[in-house]
Amino acid sequence: MELLDALRSTGAVRAFTDEPVSDAALHAVLDTARFAPSGGNRQPWKVAVVRDLDARREMAALMREVWEEYVGANATGVTAFAFGRSIDAPPIAAPNPLLDAIDTVPVVLAIAADLDSIAMMDGNLDRPPVTGGASIYPFCWSILLAAREHGLGGVLTTFLSRREPTIADRLALPHHHALVATIFLGHPVHQNTKLKRHAVGDFTTIDRFDGSPFHA
Repeated sequence: MELLDALRSTGAVRAFTDEPVSDAALHAVLDTARFAPSGGNRQPWKVAVVRDLDARREMAALMREVWEEYVGANATGVTAFAFGRSIDAPPIAAPNPLLDAIDTVPVVLAIAADLDSIAMMDGNLDRPPVTGGASIYPFCWSILLAAREHGLGGVLTTFLSRREPTIADRLALPHHHALVATIFLGHPVHQNTKLKRHAVGDFTTIDRFDGSPFHA
């Protein structure tokens, strides 16, 4: 695909056909994604291609717990889990077809980041640090973009990260690594390409964050 087309039309895909994804195609996706930028070019990522169905089911069960917490919290009108704040709201059971069908998802990737290789520039501030994501999430996004080039679609979720201590042994998460994402890939039943996003002037200002809106 043309780069601009891919950037403007790669939406989340959560439903896949039963067509398998070949090892060659997955390798090609990861071979492209590895060129993503990272701080100091340390490339702190590790990827586990999870094929074991028992492991997948355990992942899905843990993610479903978090999903139901998320739905319950969102029902209060507050963003669930915002910067670690807990919402005193009961979980709400809600369908999640992707998790229910995890056995048949063509590709399930667990992504880990080596925390010893990431400079956390805001690690000393009186709020949860976020800047370390700059060294790992471009890689995750590159996986999704590269997948699109191969006729695949996918979605990234961080639900399993909330249960990292529980799933760590099952995935043999290395010492001092963080489980930063789970990525599902496959041939899409439907590729949503008409994405809704805010206009540039809605989020860009001049000189200060309270400055005049930036327009062309």
